[in-house]
Formats: sequence, structure tokens, C-alpha cells
Amino acid sequence: MKTFRMVVTFMAAVALGVYVTISSVMAAEFPSREIRLVVPWNVGGSNDISARLLSKILADEGVTVVVDNVVGATGTIGMTKVANAEPDGYTIGMGTSSTLAMIAQGLTPLKNEQFAPIARVTTDQLLLLVPKDGPAKDLNSFEAMVKKNPGKISIGTPGSNNLNHIFAVMTGNVVNSEIITVPYTGGSKVVVDLAGKQLDAAVLKPSESKAQIDSNMVMPLGVFANERIKSMPNIPTFKEKGYNVFPYGPLVQMAYLAAPAKTPPEIQEKLIAIFNKAIQDPRFKAASEDGGARVDSLTGKALGNEIVAVTNTLAVVGKKVFTEKK
Repeated sequence: MKTFRMVVTFMAAVALGVYVTISSVMAAEFPSREIRLVVPWNVGGSNDISARLLSKILADEGVTVVVDNVVGATGTIGMTKVANAEPDGYTIGMGTSSTLAMIAQGLTPLKNEQFAPIARVTTDQLLLLVPKDGPAKDLNSFEAMVKKNPGKISIGTPGSNNLNHIFAVMTGNVVNSEIITVPYTGGSKVVVDLAGKQLDAAVLKPSESKAQIDSNMVMPLGVFANERIKSMPNIPTFKEKGYNVFPYGPLVQMAYLAAPAKTPPEIQEKLIAIFNKAIQDPRFKAASEDGGARVDSLTGKALGNEIVAVTNTLAVVGKKVFTEKK
């Protein structure tokens, strides 16, 4: 029996050694082919725009990144594909606070433990927007419009039960009136219908709506934040106008890259180095900040801690906003 155990131990050690050697060789050669970046939102949305700019920057470094839009279920369909992909570093996904909200509320079987965090891409402040020639010209007139038409004002959001949806509901709550939330599969579709006056309002990222704002098709009324957006300094915050849209604590809208959980640590480190370098590229930072987003350097374990913190906050807020009686 002792000899058998020694043989088993030896074989296990050999197998481990072979695995470590293979992993090291894979890491040294990584990437030897294209990397698939799954964006679980529509083409033309903010996450898609960020992904394609990163792809372009990385192409200059000799790294081929193919953006694959897999939409549906507030990002969970695409991220499920990432979680179930071969953990070899050649499939990663663009996670967002929207998908974290689904996880936090138990609306998807996905878990954060199914992913290896790579790098944060952006954090965004969200806007309340209306059609340019609509009746609402500022937050006060929007409040009056909602009060005059309880349960009839529609607010479009990319996804449901996410941060956009939370803020849409809170917009009604701060004026003690219900609104109609209309979920879409991405911000690009929301802003088109808003500009076409098929919606009364929308909650979107600046990067999803800046082109339409600049073209005088839609108009931002307020920022769901405590500070104004640097690139859009004329848009007031809800806070400075006396509206409390953070009654349960601050909320963060962010996008980040993640790989399947079992991706070897050496490959994870390679992915972190490759993508964080692109995220810190002046071209990406300038484009993101011009679109109202913020770019920092948060990677690996530190990003994982932030993901857990955001998920925990969304669990509390989601319960209060969607399930508790107002």
C-alpha cells in the first residue's frame, strides 16, 4: 500500500509538472492567434465603441482582437458564453454593472466566481435625456410633466433591472410618481427611439448619446452623480437641483474585461498587461473622457474586489427599488 501511494504521489507530481510546463509555454507564446472579445450589447453602444477602439489600438501592437456582439438579457447571454468558453485566454468578455445587477438580484444563474477579472475599461456617469423639441426643458419642467401624467411617461433604458433601470425608477420616485420603463438590448437603439420621440425620456451614458446631443436631436437634463461631467460642464447634477437619486448609497456604472475563471494565472497576467496598456493609451483615454467616461488603472484582484463591492451594493439597492413598496 505504501508503495502504491508513493507511485500515485509521483504520478501526480509528474502530471502537475507537465501542466505547469504547458501553461508556461502557452503563456510565453500568448497570444499566437486572435482574441475574441464578447460585447454583450448592440453594435454602436458605448461598450461596443470602447471595444472597437481597444481592438484598433491593439492592432498597432500586433495583437488581433475580434469584437463579437452577443446581445440579450441585460448582458447575461454574452457573458454566459464567456464563462463557458475554453479558459485559454482567447475568449474574454466586457462585463458591466448592468450584468452585475442581474447577478446581485438572482435574475441569472451567472456568478462572479465564474470569471477572472482582467481590467476595468471605464466608469460612467449616467444622464437623463429627452427629445430636443419636447415639453421638458429642464429638471423642473420634467418633474411637472411626470406629476401631470402619472404612470404615462416612458423612460427607455439599455437592459432591465440594471443601473439605468434603477435610475429611471428613482427619477419617478423623487417626484412621488410612477413612470413606464422601456428596456432595450442596447443604448444605440434607445437613443434612436428617443430622438424619434417614441420615448419621453431615456437614461444613457454620455458616450451613447453625445452624437445626438451635438446634433440637437436629444437634450440632457441632468447627471445622476454628485459632480458634473468634465466634458459636459453645462449639464447640472440631480444633487445640485435638490433631487436625491442616491437614497441607498452611491452607485457605480462601469465596464470591465473578464476571462473564464479557470484561465491559467500566467495567461491572466498576459491579458492584464496587454489590455491595460491599451486602456491607458492616450488615444483611448482621450476618446473615453471626451465621451463623458473616466479611465483608471484597476486590474486583477483589485478589480475583483471592486466587482464584489458593486454587486453587494446593487443587491441592496435593487431590492429596495424593485421589490419594496414605495
